[in-house]
Amino acid sequence: MTQVKPGDTVRIHYTGTLPDGQTFDSSEGREPLEFTVGSGEIIAGLDAALPGMAVGETKTVDVAAEDAYGMPDPAARQAVPRADIPAEIPLDLGTRLQVQTPQGQVMPVTVVEVTESEVVLDANHPLAGRHLTFAIELVAIA
Repeated sequence: MTQVKPGDTVRIHYTGTLPDGQTFDSSEGREPLEFTVGSGEIIAGLDAALPGMAVGETKTVDVAAEDAYGMPDPAARQAVPRADIPAEIPLDLGTRLQVQTPQGQVMPVTVVEVTESEVVLDANHPLAGRHLTFAIELVAIA
């Protein structure tokens, strides 16, 4: 039986959960996720679990924060004067926004603090610092 090796293009179904059991992402009801093993297209901890798997095989993979979205970087938080944000932009805590960097790149951020004078935006991935668990099924090796 053929087993996954680095460089193979694979398709997997997956369900990602947090330590409390809450699902944060799943391919359920969608096409399987397709990527090349070892290419860096998915988080390292999940990528490393695939070599040796055969089509139809399932497994549960625990991924430490360092091998998922990394640890939060305090430098990725920035306070912005509230007056610089247009009034129509929602500023509820947890709101995901997109900002444009001085270099023209669009970056997703999360509103993490709001005061009368400033808004703190966090560009860390929402799952940074979190331990993740994935239930995966190898659907195909291309």
